[in-house]
This record gives sequence, structure tokens and C-alpha cells, in this order.
Amino acid sequence: MPRHGGRRGRRGGRPVPRAGRQLRGPTVGRRHDTLSFLSDYGTDDEFVGVVHSVVHGIASDVRIVDVTHGIPPHDVRAGGLALARSAQYLCPGVVLAVVDPGVGTDRRGVAVEVGGGQSVLVGPDNGLLAPAVAMVGGADRAVSLTDPAWHLPSPGTTFDGRDVFAPVAAHLATGVDLAELGEAVDPNGLFPAVVSAAGVEADGLHAEVWWIDRFGNAQLNAGPEDLAELAGGDAGHDRFRVRIGERVLPARLVAAYDAVEPGGLGLLVDSAGLVSLVMARTSTAADLGLGPSDPVVVEVADGPEGTSTAVTLGARPEPGGGG
Repeated sequence: MPRHGGRRGRRGGRPVPRAGRQLRGPTVGRRHDTLSFLSDYGTDDEFVGVVHSVVHGIASDVRIVDVTHGIPPHDVRAGGLALARSAQYLCPGVVLAVVDPGVGTDRRGVAVEVGGGQSVLVGPDNGLLAPAVAMVGGADRAVSLTDPAWHLPSPGTTFDGRDVFAPVAAHLATGVDLAELGEAVDPNGLFPAVVSAAGVEADGLHAEVWWIDRFGNAQLNAGPEDLAELAGGDAGHDRFRVRIGERVLPARLVAAYDAVEPGGLGLLVDSAGLVSLVMARTSTAADLGLGPSDPVVVEVADGPEGTSTAVTLGARPEPGGGG
């Protein structure tokens, strides 16, 4: 297979490097040996494999970590939340993220340096990168990917993951400095993520479902501090009610999935430090008819220690249907 690289040309009096070549002089940046890749491409088509090949055609020694390619198609929010959950555990290096329903429009592509140059995130500036950038402490530098010398020649405008983001990410891995790739932009001016915050109100903690994992656990946009605030500062309070539409369900704060009684509902602080609605060895989302963005209200409940009520529910009602 042919090797993919930047087109031969000149920029600022210096040749643009071909695949595998590195710029010399003051514009050389940090080399990276790991590239973490997240997308909504799935694995049915050739998209992921083609991106891998483009990267390796330029940076043959880089290790590619496939974080996930199972983001729901076009779901920028889900991609941004997944990247944010992963960010602090990814190896230092280049992060390539592509969930890009606006491909082919005037939305800009960006490369964002974080951690004093330890890592660079590459992708569309549509809210996908912003949560992860915030999670790791903010951006140091950012550029808009305006220099086509670092891109692949393209027969169309609908596969920037292959034609723009992959070659840029690969060149960054070989040591090309961020400043070479395009115009500098305000690192604090990235397109913000569209995510909501939970809040305690008079009738309870108003939250929403952020994520349903493959086990059916329903992660909320609330943390243990929100439950403590709801309980008047009592972080040890463990009896709650969960309101989903017109249904009100008893729930206990638990430390493990199997601590939930069969048929019962639990509130558990998950591996991301957020509160999830969980059930023992079954899909909470399927049993309760929950999906991403669904509103949930958590209320404080009182009662004798150890009481529990089983939950048996049917399918999620259709929009406009009865609760």
C-alpha cells in the first residue's frame, strides 16, 4: 500500500515533510509514541482501518489505542462525555477524536495542546473536545487546522477523519510542532459542550441521564456531593426516592451492584465519580425505560433501616403516552 504523507511543498521557506520525515530546527515539537482514537465510525465499514493506515503511513512506530468506536452516530455529546470519562486515564500522546455531523461545513478543525505539551487533542471544534480539555485542566495552546499542506488530497469533503485529522495527528506524533499546522486560536475559545448541570431544588435533586453503559446502568449528571446537599449535608444518608415521570421508586445508596436487593433500585457512585441508577445483574435502563437525556428527580426518603420495595415496570412509554 502507498505511504500517506503531507504533499510536497514549501511553507515559510522550509519543505513540508513527507511521511516519516521530521522538521528540523526550532519548530520541532515533542514526539509522541501513543495515539488514542475515539469515533462514531463503528466497525462495520472500513473507516477505522483506513484511519489506522493513514496514521501508520506517516508515523509508522506510533501505537494506536482504540478507546471506542461505538459512540452513537452523530452524537457529539455522547462522544464528548466518553472522552472526558477517559481523558485522565489515557497515555500521554495524541488523542484523535471524530464525531463530526458537521463535516463539510465551515466548522473548524482544531489541535489543542494540554498538560504542558504532554498531550494534543485533534478533532472537530463542535463541543467534542471541550469536556476532556476541561477535565485535564484546560488548554495551553490551540490552532485551527488551516494549512492544507498537512492534509491528504481528498476527492470529497465528507471524510475529514481520514483526510485532515488523521494526517495531522500522525504528524504531531512524529514531532511536528502545533504552530506549523495552522492559525493560532484562543485556547479558551473552544466550542463548548452542550451538557446540563444537576441542581437541588425545593422538590428534590433535578438530574438527567448522561449515559447508559452496556450493562444498562444509567449514569446521572450528579455526584455524591449533590446527594449530600439534598440530605441536608448528611453524606451518610442512604434512603431516597427516584421520580421518573409519574413513577416514584424507592432507592438505596449502595457501594456495589450486588448490594441492591433483587428487584430493587440502587444509587451507586460509579467509576467516574458520578451517581448511577443500578439494579442487581440486570439492565436498569431496560427495566425502567430510561435513555440518555431523560430527566430524573431524586428525593430524600425516611423509613426504618433495611426496608426495600421491589421494582417491576413495563416498557418505556411512547412520547405523549401515559406514565
